[in-house]
Amino acid sequence: MYRYSEIDRSFVKERVCQYRDQVSRRLSGALTEDEFKPLRLMNGVYLQLHAYMLRVAIPYGTLSAHQMRGLANISERWDKGYGHLTTRQNIQFNWPKLVDTPDILNALAELDMHAIQTSGNTIRNVTTDHFAGAALDEVADPRPYAEWIRQWSTDHPEFQFLPRKFKIAISAGRQDRAVIKAHDIGLRLVAGACGPAFDIYIGGGLGRTPVVGSLVFKSVPVDRLLPHLEGILTVYNLAGRRDNKYKARIKILFQSMGLEAFKYEVERILPRINDTFGDSSEAQLESLLNAFAIPTLPSRDVGPYWDAVNSRADFKGWVKQNVTPHLKEGYAAVTVSLKAHGHAPGDASASQMRALADLAEQVGFGELRVSHEQNIVLPHVAQSDLMAVFDRLQREGLATANIGLVSDLIACPGMDYCALATARSIPIGQQIALRYESLEQELGPLRIKISGCINACGHHHVGDIGILGLDKAGVENYQITLGGRTGMDAAVGEKMGPGFTESELLLALDRLFSAYLALRRDSNEVFSETVRRLGTATFKSALYEVADAA
Repeated sequence: MYRYSEIDRSFVKERVCQYRDQVSRRLSGALTEDEFKPLRLMNGVYLQLHAYMLRVAIPYGTLSAHQMRGLANISERWDKGYGHLTTRQNIQFNWPKLVDTPDILNALAELDMHAIQTSGNTIRNVTTDHFAGAALDEVADPRPYAEWIRQWSTDHPEFQFLPRKFKIAISAGRQDRAVIKAHDIGLRLVAGACGPAFDIYIGGGLGRTPVVGSLVFKSVPVDRLLPHLEGILTVYNLAGRRDNKYKARIKILFQSMGLEAFKYEVERILPRINDTFGDSSEAQLESLLNAFAIPTLPSRDVGPYWDAVNSRADFKGWVKQNVTPHLKEGYAAVTVSLKAHGHAPGDASASQMRALADLAEQVGFGELRVSHEQNIVLPHVAQSDLMAVFDRLQREGLATANIGLVSDLIACPGMDYCALATARSIPIGQQIALRYESLEQELGPLRIKISGCINACGHHHVGDIGILGLDKAGVENYQITLGGRTGMDAAVGEKMGPGFTESELLLALDRLFSAYLALRRDSNEVFSETVRRLGTATFKSALYEVADAA
């Protein structure tokens, strides 16, 4: 893991002091809300529907056990005893008081954490594969490069007031687990002619205008990565629209210019930008590569693990669903579900966070990950320790064996918290999880993603089943999309038709699932494969068969 330097600590502490003064002036009335708003957003403080919300940066989703325990303490002291994990691999506290936010940021600084650039029209948290450094299929650990980008982009003087927020993701495996094509810039780490290189995708994004990113630069050498990013951001910063926030994302500029014209503009300024990056940048990366070295993983006896698999059905089921093979034989990555049936997706209580910190210290080399799917990962666990991990997770209500199934759904905070939302997301997710709990093993792998407004924080466009909540004449209305997918063949789902009321939605899903079970070739054909084979029209008929019959 990356460890803060004294320069890092000094920088973050100075920002906390600046923000404390800004809050003091706001509370005294010296600053109006309009004047204060951009200042608080620069420090991750939002004004939500019922209270302020603080979004804390977890760069590339990596946490130490010490940091996780500190977040638990913060949730109890200044919030309501829980945190909400987000699709940006961050954590949010939904109920802080404004007067307390400087103290929270100071407590975060003591943990080598901050909330800088978790909001505003700037480069947000760089996300990556939650199995980074442990995945069997990766070219190299992408996290050193994510940290390199974080350091380059933090407080970058030219990119603090972009036309709109800007998101970057990195994937390094044959399988894309970072949804890179749904980002403003998606980076795929590949094997180049002279070592690691990057394919650069531009112009992806969801929201009001969902677009899959396009491959613009292939096999960019590592030493040219930051100049390319700076060139892309420079073109966007100069040419991106600022008159309409709905048309201000790079995907709109990229579409209007076209791939070749955009690429030409970047290449035109690259020589000048290349000259600004010297040997110090490469030396910095070399230091980061060393900082992210995988811990020494000693060989362990796997006999007790196999004995437990063969003797305990509950443990075997959990291993099958929540445990992923590791690049080191005898080890595994554990995905801890924060989606217990009927619970708010992505929420972790203070006691659960402490339990996860304990497990990380005891059997996980002190490290945890936040996934973009709102779960927690212990990336390096010996198979011989999995039984002890499972028993502890059971005691904490964290042993739900549902990763990749119906109840492992993504849901944005929706209208329970968010001032922008037009419908609820969390209660819909809870109802779906409970309704299909007994059926989800038969339904098999199936990704449901729910958003409470067109901003698509729940990634509904790229779900096997996407659910978008809207307001229709004062009534919550839920539109369904089918056929969305992530990965290197990412695609935006097709809107099926008119939306459903809450009660109609669940009945429509009943019909959809019944149709799938009847139409699939066999139990090995998963939902997404059946939809791709038959097309969405068949399933649209199932969704609306009651209306059609009328």
